[in-house]
Amino acid sequence: MFKNWKLLKIFLLTLMLIYSLTPCILADDNNEILDDNSTINSQIVETLETSSPETNLPDINSRAAVVIDRATNTILYGKKETEHRKMASTTKIMTCLLVIENCDLSETIEVSKKSAGTGGSRLGLKTGDKITINDLLYGLMLCSGNDTAVALAEHIGGSIEGFAEIMNNRAKELGLENTHFVTPHGLDADEHYTTAYELAKLTNYALNNEIFAKIVGTKTYSVTINGYPKTISNTNELLGNLNGVYGVKTGFTNGANRCLVTACKRNNLDIICVVLGADTKKFRTQDSIKLIEYSFKTFTPVNVQELVNKKFEEWKHENINCFEIIKGQTQNVELKINPLEYSTLPINNNSIKDLNILINCKQILNAPVLKDSYLGKIEVYSGEEVLTSCDILLNCNILKKNMFDYFIEILCSYRNQIN
Repeated sequence: MFKNWKLLKIFLLTLMLIYSLTPCILADDNNEILDDNSTINSQIVETLETSSPETNLPDINSRAAVVIDRATNTILYGKKETEHRKMASTTKIMTCLLVIENCDLSETIEVSKKSAGTGGSRLGLKTGDKITINDLLYGLMLCSGNDTAVALAEHIGGSIEGFAEIMNNRAKELGLENTHFVTPHGLDADEHYTTAYELAKLTNYALNNEIFAKIVGTKTYSVTINGYPKTISNTNELLGNLNGVYGVKTGFTNGANRCLVTACKRNNLDIICVVLGADTKKFRTQDSIKLIEYSFKTFTPVNVQELVNKKFEEWKHENINCFEIIKGQTQNVELKINPLEYSTLPINNNSIKDLNILINCKQILNAPVLKDSYLGKIEVYSGEEVLTSCDILLNCNILKKNMFDYFIEILCSYRNQIN
């Protein structure tokens, strides 16, 4: 009896130790272990205090990361952002996009044996189940169902290999030169990779699709399988727990480690944060929070177009009468500028005071000069870095003098001499 009691005490102490070291768990993609979302608020406090003292940049655990401004794809933070990395279930961003672009979402499909037998995180599909494509998409993006990914891939591409070919063709169309897909779900494969930056660019494009944005911004949803409802929850731990977050996707495999793609908007700044290869789910969460808070604290959207327009009008007022038109019928010059590629740019708060606008324009012109001819350039500098530029163009035709013009000129000169 004493021995059994002693063993029981050891067993209970072991359970208490495990409980103290292991948070509450929830299912995530590919069997990832998640911290309870109740810890998110405390992690926000922890992460805000952690940065590199030398650079004031966030100190993160993730192997690769990037933050981009959605309006311009400008990199606000980067760590090995162009390095090839496995991306786990963030792969499903492309899968979801392709399904939306190529399918009738109201269509019902029957689940194959291969789809039902797919391992890792699952919606819980069985062979022969009937479910709409729309509900499969919610199962794909909320609970990260690998079974739903295969069902959708087979429906569109005929097979996983056929769908992967479609994925890679779409990647090329989107200019993703360092991205290659082998599967629709992201389970580890040697030739299945992307970069943090290209994953951010893909996500940025996908979020322009209203259906995609709605799905990844949903916390809970009720799917219908064989006529029966099933409620599923989003694995994204920041959605609903961090100010401004409206998506996008979690990921985990043994090869990729913990991954998270997050979209967040506050005031006029809209960003995408990608972290790849974090050692634990807690690090993934903390790294994302650090980078998001750093970005909103450090960068401000500045209407650069407005600054350029104002500077150009001031310059014209001072210089418009300084142009010399050689052999031109007129000395009057009308100018215009092309709009900047992006009217608003995210500027580091420490650099806003250093913004400088330089105007370089030819002021001696040989007629004839046609409308829309290039005359010069306006460049916006931050220190020595050119942030953006636009061309200065002629906004009128300047014709060359002909014999009649010269005759009239001589006649006027003679008349002036008489008078």
